[in-house]
Amino acid sequence: MQNFELISFANADELAPSVAAGWLDEIETANRAGKPHCVALSGGRIAQKFFSSVVEQAKARRILFSRVHFFWADERCVPPADSESNFKMANELLFRPLKIPESQIHRVRGEDSPEVAAQKAATEICKLAPLNKNGQPILDLIFLGMGEDGHVASLFPDKAEGTVLKSIFCAVKNSPKPPPDRVTLSYAAIAAARQVWVLASGAGKEDALRQSLSVSGKTPLARIIQSRSNTRVFSEISVIARAK
Repeated sequence: MQNFELISFANADELAPSVAAGWLDEIETANRAGKPHCVALSGGRIAQKFFSSVVEQAKARRILFSRVHFFWADERCVPPADSESNFKMANELLFRPLKIPESQIHRVRGEDSPEVAAQKAATEICKLAPLNKNGQPILDLIFLGMGEDGHVASLFPDKAEGTVLKSIFCAVKNSPKPPPDRVTLSYAAIAAARQVWVLASGAGKEDALRQSLSVSGKTPLARIIQSRSNTRVFSEISVIARAK
């Protein structure tokens, strides 16, 4: 039985607003139920279009974000004002335009060492998200991108980080992509989420996507998909056509 849903688009300009609309629907549902909505964000090129689409639609629909708590799937170990910071992008393109209070933004402290930042992030997320029987936080939604090698968050092929079952956030040293030090949600933490939405967009990722969607795939994204009953993958038609 297929454990992923593949949603295809002609290009990134169609993908971003569609995913934004779907996320805002999730937030509205949580608001109507009077429940919090805990989400983990990712960086990447598609995130810029996605955040801009969220702001535009949220203002038009008058969506309330008062119940949303923001976490990160991963962060680079750089100060929050650094151009490499995932927080910086979200802050400039999403939080400031929507006037999100600081009390709802739970950034990974990239200015600390990865080990210290990972521990602080794990402590913070456990204060707000319910935990499963394995002690993993149950986030309502995790957004992931996908790299040319099939990596997601800062979980890279042939790297041991993220494999410890009890870890929530893991320190990453000597990342194959700069900057070398990072903090990432573990495989177990991602598997525990209620929903995982993957925004697989961009040239040069056809082979990685094809491998990731295979039942015998070995990429980090394949491992995520295989660990869950359902994962939604949003991608461009040109990528999907080659991935089949």
